[in-house]
Amino acid sequence: MEKVKVSLITGDGIGPEISEATRRIIDNSVARIDWEIVEAKPREGDCEAIFDRMLASINETSVGIKAPITTPIGSGYSSLTVALRKELNLYANVRPASKLPGIGPDFRTGELDLVTVRENTEGLYSGIEHEISGEYAESIKLTSVKGSERIAKFAFEYASREGRSKVTAVHKANILKKSDGLFLDSARKISRDYPGVELDEKIVDNMAMQLVLHPEDYEVLLAPNLYGDILSDLTAGLIGGLGVAPGGNFGDDIVLFEAVHGSAPDIAGKNVANPLGLVRSGLMMLEHVNQTDAADQIESAVNEVLRGGKVLTPDLGGNATTAELTEEIINHL
Repeated sequence: MEKVKVSLITGDGIGPEISEATRRIIDNSVARIDWEIVEAKPREGDCEAIFDRMLASINETSVGIKAPITTPIGSGYSSLTVALRKELNLYANVRPASKLPGIGPDFRTGELDLVTVRENTEGLYSGIEHEISGEYAESIKLTSVKGSERIAKFAFEYASREGRSKVTAVHKANILKKSDGLFLDSARKISRDYPGVELDEKIVDNMAMQLVLHPEDYEVLLAPNLYGDILSDLTAGLIGGLGVAPGGNFGDDIVLFEAVHGSAPDIAGKNVANPLGLVRSGLMMLEHVNQTDAADQIESAVNEVLRGGKVLTPDLGGNATTAELTEEIINHL
């Protein structure tokens, strides 16, 4: 089979380490990938040039995988990750959470296998903010019919395609009657086209509690931007943390997979970063480009290493380096 061209954005912080680990693991499998590597270490003066390089590459390949990129808190340049999602119209963020062997909490998660489908371009993350007379700060939450129906359709299509029987719409429409009310009404409308998939509805604070008490009861969570961001971190905690959590951003024609954790500058260059979040995002990428044989091969190798429990990075309770964990996975391919 001909190789598939994929953009690999190396990120900063621990990004270069885990992107190299991911590339090596995929290259040592039966995968057929032609990488276009894009370095992305943003500084105050060159963010626009970096953004343009990333954008040009992904527009050419239509498929990308991205290591984390640092976003300053409270000042400095805006998030390049959010900017990519907006510019490429990657409106659906998909974050699976399934129990992995040997790691993560053991309580009530034996059958955990759920996916958060998060609206990715609207809500409070639209970034429309201003100050009022130096006394107040105001953030505007944008919710559109088009955006809400589009993400609802994506969630129900995903559930149907993957053989899942229930979509849970997450909202706060009891308080935010207009914005979250619109989101919920859109989910109800779209659900009528999918009689084989049940629509469940949960207020977001109750949803957080239910995910701690009974996560095995849920299959697909459909959520606005902010709620989906928060709840998908919660579900990552149920499987061992953000270090093992995969994610992907989907548009109509372009897909960008990514590790959902941050750039961890405090451990950058120390060869102790856990690459599994990006590796497992790579599995999503391989499935997307119809290389399921490679995805299955790598997933089996990762599970064997986790089951053995001998070669794990510090965040997983071991003392192995990034390079040692990478080699161990390659040895199990």
